[in-house]
Amino acid sequence: MTTTTSATVDTATGAAPIADLGRTLMHEHIFVTSPEVQQNWPDYPEQWSEDEQIADAVRKLSDLKAAGFDTLVDLTVIGLGRYIPRVVKVAEQSEVNIILATGAYVLSELPVYFHYRGPGTPAGGPDRLAEFFVRDITEGMTGTSARASILKCVTDEAGLTKDVERVLRSVAFAHRETGVPITTHTHSGLRRGLDQQQVFADEGVDLSRVVIGHSGDTDDYEYLQTLADRGSYLGMDRFGLETVSFDKRVEIVAEMCRRGYASKMVLSHDTSCFSDMSDPVRRRHLNPRWKWTHIAEDVVPALLKCGVEQGDIDTMLIENPQRIFGVQGGY
Repeated sequence: MTTTTSATVDTATGAAPIADLGRTLMHEHIFVTSPEVQQNWPDYPEQWSEDEQIADAVRKLSDLKAAGFDTLVDLTVIGLGRYIPRVVKVAEQSEVNIILATGAYVLSELPVYFHYRGPGTPAGGPDRLAEFFVRDITEGMTGTSARASILKCVTDEAGLTKDVERVLRSVAFAHRETGVPITTHTHSGLRRGLDQQQVFADEGVDLSRVVIGHSGDTDDYEYLQTLADRGSYLGMDRFGLETVSFDKRVEIVAEMCRRGYASKMVLSHDTSCFSDMSDPVRRRHLNPRWKWTHIAEDVVPALLKCGVEQGDIDTMLIENPQRIFGVQGGY
C-alpha cells in the first residue's frame, strides 16, 4: 500500500490527478433507474427522455462547477440501474470529474442470477460478484474503457442477511485485490456500520480505507466516534434529504468537528439528476434543497456560522477525498 496525492484516479473520461480533484462530493448519483420497469411498461415516468436527462445532468454539473466543486463520485451500482455509457456521455460534456463505482445495492436478496449460483448456494461455483467487481476496476465497465475507482455495498434495515453479507465479503475481496476504497450505505439508526466494520475486519480490510455512509442520519455520537476511532471515514452525505432536518444535520457535523473528527468526515447529498426511486415531482416538493449545490449554497455557510473553521471544511471537502483515493495498492 502506498499513500500519495501525486498519483491519479480513474474517472469516467480517464485518469485525473488526485491532487487536482478539488472540492469533492463523495456520495451522489447521476441517474437512478429501474430498467425492467422502463423496458416493459410504456407509462414509465413521463419525465424520462435519455437525451433530455443527459442535457439536464450536464446543466446541473455546470451549476456545481460554478458553485466551486470539481469532482462528484457517482455511487450508482447494480441494483440502482447503473448504465455506464449514459454517464460517460454526461462526463464528456462536463468540466466536473465523475468518479464511478462498482458493487451491488442489495437490501436483502441478490438478483436471481447471483442468488442461485456462487459460494454458499446449492449450485455452488465461483464468486462471480467478486469477479465482476474486479473486472470493472481493472478492465472497464459496460463495454467502455471507464473503470471503477470505488466499491459500494449496503447494509440496511434487514441487516446481515446471507446475500448482504456475501456482497460485503465480495467487496472486501475486490478491495484487497485492487486497492480501491470501499464506501457503504447504512441504516445508521440501527448502527449497521458496526456490522459492516466487523465483516470487513474479518476479511482483513484496513478500516481506514472504508467510508461508512449515511452516518449523518444519527446524533448517536458514541456510535459515530466508535466508527471513526476504528479508522473509518464517516459519510455525512444526505444534506437536503429532510428525513433529518437541515439544522440537525449541520449540528451533527459541527459537533463532530468540535470533538476533533473533521479529518474523518466527508460531505455529500446522496441526490441525483434523475431518480425513479420516488415520484420526481413529489420528491422535489418534499425536498426542495436536495440538489448538488446545496452544500455550497447553504451547508458551508451554516457550518461556518456554527463555528466550524474554514480549514475543517477544506479538510472534509478536499483533503479527506484526496486521502481516500490516494491510498493505493492491493494487499
